[in-house]
Amino acid sequence: MKHSAPEEPSIAQLQAALQASEQISSAIVETAVNAIITIDASGIIETANTATERLFGYKRTEIIGRNISMLMPQPYRDRHDGYVQNYLDSGVKRIIGIGREVVGQRKDGSVFPIDLSVGEAVLPSGRRIFTGIIRDLTERKALEDKILHISEEEQARIGQDIHDDLCQQLAAIGCLAKVAQKKLTKAGSAEAQSLAEIVQLVSKANTRARETSRGLMPVVIDSGGLMAALEELAESTSRAFEVACDFRYDNPVQVSDNNLSVQIFRIAQEAVSNAVKHGQAGRVDIHLARLSGNIVLTIRDNGVGIPASPAKGTGMGLLTMSHRAQMMGGTLKIEPRQGGGTQVTCSVPAPAKNP
Repeated sequence: MKHSAPEEPSIAQLQAALQASEQISSAIVETAVNAIITIDASGIIETANTATERLFGYKRTEIIGRNISMLMPQPYRDRHDGYVQNYLDSGVKRIIGIGREVVGQRKDGSVFPIDLSVGEAVLPSGRRIFTGIIRDLTERKALEDKILHISEEEQARIGQDIHDDLCQQLAAIGCLAKVAQKKLTKAGSAEAQSLAEIVQLVSKANTRARETSRGLMPVVIDSGGLMAALEELAESTSRAFEVACDFRYDNPVQVSDNNLSVQIFRIAQEAVSNAVKHGQAGRVDIHLARLSGNIVLTIRDNGVGIPASPAKGTGMGLLTMSHRAQMMGGTLKIEPRQGGGTQVTCSVPAPAKNP
């Protein structure tokens, strides 16, 4: 019995199948929750879905045929074409195939946080196209900021309680012990020396509690407050951990935005704590500068460096530092130093009203 060979699909059937496939692909893109944009190697927008219109406020006809940089705020707008060209020239992927948090700009000029994933495809003709999938992070960032704000309020409350309650009680105990010690000394009792040691220990405990209280409530309520708070951080670190910790600046950095000051201080506080507790540093340097329109905080230490597996409890601190920097529109870089140790660099845009 002979079996007949399967019939080859006709051109009409192939065209119908191709059309059906294109319709399915188009429907998937159009119904996607996230914005999907394709651009060519020159950064010119070729396609955009409905979610793109909803997210950026433009009609597709307003953006197709224009450079993708129109959806970015400065300084990224002027730099975008250079990023693409550098990739085409070098082949080094800085964002291709890697999701990252950046900022976008709507038609009304408002700037908002986005998660951007970029993929690359080479067509049979050899032409390259890039597809960007964009997710709005506004609500998530607002929630993160709210959680951070609640955390700040709770730290301030605990700091106030320590100052008003614990410190006062320790001070009272110290006074009573000192009075008793004087009486025992006057009476010639051998126990006077033991009580004198207790007085000294209570005094040290009170000093440590006050330093903890100030750390929970950084004094950054005026333009010079950030420098004062960092100076106090360096001094209290030296006292508490018996390490060399210095704060310096090339020129006074005035920051009138109290919230910005607090966030920068918290990053410094976490970095110094990591250097001493986990990096086992014997020296920590805190540096504050204003460079090219940015406020730059740098913490250097001579510790053991960045471990391959971070110690338990440090992961959340590093994540929080990174979020604080992103919340201010800045960047955070943690890198090993030549010769050992770690350097943490936080750079955030300085408020325009600052001199």
